[in-house]
Amino acid sequence: MSIEAKTQELLEELGFFQDWTERYEYVIGLGKQLSAMPQDQQTSDKLIKGCQSQVWLDASYTDGRMQYRADSDSLITKGMIALFIRVLDGETPDAILQADMGFIDQTGLKEHLAPTRANALNLMATQMKQRALEHASD
Repeated sequence: MSIEAKTQELLEELGFFQDWTERYEYVIGLGKQLSAMPQDQQTSDKLIKGCQSQVWLDASYTDGRMQYRADSDSLITKGMIALFIRVLDGETPDAILQADMGFIDQTGLKEHLAPTRANALNLMATQMKQRALEHASD
């Protein structure tokens, strides 16, 4: 499934919820589905700097595709990074670099976040693309 198709599927799922609190609960649920990152892997080089909460992002490159793992000390933040992982995990670096990350604005979540948490979404997207850039056109 393409990034665009995964994005559309995610937006449709979020569209089922009329209330923004229901959307947040759904996003938190996505975060809970992410496997916990072992403590010994929650290192400073994996920390996304500038986020209000601590967010660790790990990326690997196997068979031409990126795999992402993440964790956070905040449930909502872990859910937010889970949105990006759902859309970008398993994709080629070049596809990730070309992906329109503006879909997050269409979720309706950003407008109910504190400015620091909303900024974290941009930092997460940037870091995921940065990790993909390291393997682009390999």
